[in-house]
Amino acid sequence: MASSTHRPAVRRPRALRRPGRGHLRAAVAACGLLASLFAAGPAAATPDPGDTPSVHREVSSGQRADTKEAIKDGEIPGVDEVVHSDNVRHLANLPKTALKSTNSDLAFQGKYAFAGNYDGFAIYDISRPEAPRTVSQVLCPGSQNDVSVSGNLLFLSTDSSRSDDSCSSTTQPATEKSSWEGMKVFDISDKKNPKYVAAVETACGSHTHTLVPDRKNVYLYVSSYSPSETFPDCRPPHDGISVIKVPRSAPEEAAVIDFPVLFPDGGNPGGPTNPGVSKTTGCHDLTAFPKLKLAAGACMGDGILLDIKDPAAPKVIDRVQDNVNFAFWHSATFNESGKKVVFTDELGGGGAATCNEKTGPTRGADGIYDIVGKGDHRKLVFRSYYKIPRHQADTENCVAHNGSLIPAKGRDIMVQAWYQGGVSVWDFTDSSAPKEIGYFERGPLSADTLVGGGSWSAYYYNGHIYSNDMAKGFDVLQIDDRRTDSARSVRLSELNVQTQPDYR
Repeated sequence: MASSTHRPAVRRPRALRRPGRGHLRAAVAACGLLASLFAAGPAAATPDPGDTPSVHREVSSGQRADTKEAIKDGEIPGVDEVVHSDNVRHLANLPKTALKSTNSDLAFQGKYAFAGNYDGFAIYDISRPEAPRTVSQVLCPGSQNDVSVSGNLLFLSTDSSRSDDSCSSTTQPATEKSSWEGMKVFDISDKKNPKYVAAVETACGSHTHTLVPDRKNVYLYVSSYSPSETFPDCRPPHDGISVIKVPRSAPEEAAVIDFPVLFPDGGNPGGPTNPGVSKTTGCHDLTAFPKLKLAAGACMGDGILLDIKDPAAPKVIDRVQDNVNFAFWHSATFNESGKKVVFTDELGGGGAATCNEKTGPTRGADGIYDIVGKGDHRKLVFRSYYKIPRHQADTENCVAHNGSLIPAKGRDIMVQAWYQGGVSVWDFTDSSAPKEIGYFERGPLSADTLVGGGSWSAYYYNGHIYSNDMAKGFDVLQIDDRRTDSARSVRLSELNVQTQPDYR
């Protein structure tokens, strides 16, 4: 984009009252920047490097040599080289501009995509997928800035200890009582000028969140973990999730209404009892299937199935562990009928090279589970693992990450992000024999050093695949394949992948 010498007008912060919960000390300081003014940068508040995941790790001389040899022999693409299967096309890329930090999750509504970034969030017009354009960017630092939308409201997760709940806050130790973490709520009725309207502090912050909307209210299941006796607002045991109720007509009244305990026995103890497995101290992510009144939770050392007939009071009906191949239960996806769940394992926390021959095909993979039985007697039954069949370099962080269903008729097909492993399209119609049917990836960011990057989220929405690459920006892909073509007729007005729609 061409450089501009015109500085955008500053939206002055204004205090907003939140009944009974103090006040927002400042509204968004640099919100609604028009696309034509991005090059000038935000006029107030600056991205906070304290929230940036700094994955930059030296590798051995042997690993560097192996990477360069693999590139030379054509076994992996060259640095930054784009490759893909014959049935996948790369339509567009929007590089990062005002928000320089790590890109994170995605949500969709109408002709818009909403993209999280550790520095805030961006809104893209995707009415022409081959030529997406930036509508606005909101500077509001606070990792991970997991994002979702419902009607005129946008929700943003803050899971880093901040000096206050404003968008001009700075990092502050969690050991200080005044520090803040939790949920932020924006009014997005004007996509060019989102407005910060509410904030709710939650125990241990909000790493991710899941919407369970109804007509008058939006319920948020807030996932967070890793308590400490030294954190005044995040002490153990932290064995559940925060439930927030947001009245649509008065979002400023949003508040925590409950903290249901999901692991009364404390959950997976992790090591040394289960070496290499994360101790369960909360949940990483939940996916709700409101139509079926079910949810699936990925909770560090445990996978769970929940009954959400009462969205304000979710109840665990089954729980599983995999202490052989899973290190960190990260996310969950139901199939269209709600009879299967795909759980992901984020081995290495997303910052390690685990898509290589040394790690093997069953660690850092997906676990496919069938749901058998009825009612409160339903059980999760393991069937198989899936991992991308393409080995990556030892300088590439790669592991199973965020994906969604492609609603193909009569098939169970997912598109999924694998960080620098790229984007994989795979079929799990046969739970015991999953297989990749398409892919897109870039070569390593470096052949000498492990530098964090790659696709954080890859989701299918109204005929196209959208990927938020941590380093390279917003990508648009299209798959042309007889196995997925039927999905093109499925049109949604809104998509938050962690709130699974009824595609039928």
